[in-house]
Amino acid sequence: MQPQAFYRVVADDFSAVDGIIRKQLTSRVPLVETIGDYIISAGGKRLRPLLVLLCGNALGKCDERMRLLAAAIEFLHTSTLLHDDVVDDSELRRGRSTSNALWGNAPSVLVGDFLYARCFEMLVELASMPVMRIMSQATRVIAEGEVLQLSKVRDASTTEETYMEVIRGKTAMLFEAASHGAASLAGATSEQAEALRCFGDSLGVAFQLVDDLLDYRGDAETLGKNVGDDLAEGKPTLPLIYTMREGTPGQAALVRRAIQKGGIEDLTAIVAAVEAAGALDYTARRAREHAERAIACLDTLPPGEYRDALVELSRFAVARTH
Repeated sequence: MQPQAFYRVVADDFSAVDGIIRKQLTSRVPLVETIGDYIISAGGKRLRPLLVLLCGNALGKCDERMRLLAAAIEFLHTSTLLHDDVVDDSELRRGRSTSNALWGNAPSVLVGDFLYARCFEMLVELASMPVMRIMSQATRVIAEGEVLQLSKVRDASTTEETYMEVIRGKTAMLFEAASHGAASLAGATSEQAEALRCFGDSLGVAFQLVDDLLDYRGDAETLGKNVGDDLAEGKPTLPLIYTMREGTPGQAALVRRAIQKGGIEDLTAIVAAVEAAGALDYTARRAREHAERAIACLDTLPPGEYRDALVELSRFAVARTH
């Protein structure tokens, strides 16, 4: 299966979700539509709604309600992006200026709030209390993950355990909500629902590990963001944590200073240090472990093209370069 094949098997559903998203962006306030359309149209992978559609189809149920859940997931994700860019003072996302760089922080935060609200209006339409519970809990956990990450900025003593807690909250939780929510809406067995919940968690962790790896092994044009952004913000991600723990005293000291002061003045030396310390290989290995763990969770699904697509999506998540 080619990298884009996991989109093709749900192409019609994906197109329908896009239509729902466009319709739900409607607002009586023009600036809300302008900013919402700008960030929704930025060309992201839309992996979270894709997960909803693939899991729903794999369970034999992908109707209008499943597509509505997929759209709601994308709205929730997009709202977190708007807020994250304000918190991080980011100027570039997906190769384009961020909304806060163009319109300012206040409109970006408020449109993020609008998208949150619209997400839950869409969930109310589903009239499924189990799905509402999954999504509301996910929203809380994501916020907690972001605050935990913020509290660890420029903290060079951050452990790998804490880092994993951060990425499970801020990234993996929404993957988990997508796969678990789809299972719940499709009426999956308790065994399938738990397996898909774990699948989403493992896939989300693998995805974020690769993101953090690419911060030191990618290029800005391919990534659509500035290489070294995490370092500039003083975020202690796994490549840095590993280098401080396993690298030479000189490598550890270099990374520790960089985290504590923020900025990318020493980016070239940092990239060389994390590579030499084996931190990038370690991060890639951890990502592969989580991807394989995700794939193992799919045994509860009926065999077929949708389960195959979920397997290939898991492999693509760790093989990608952007």
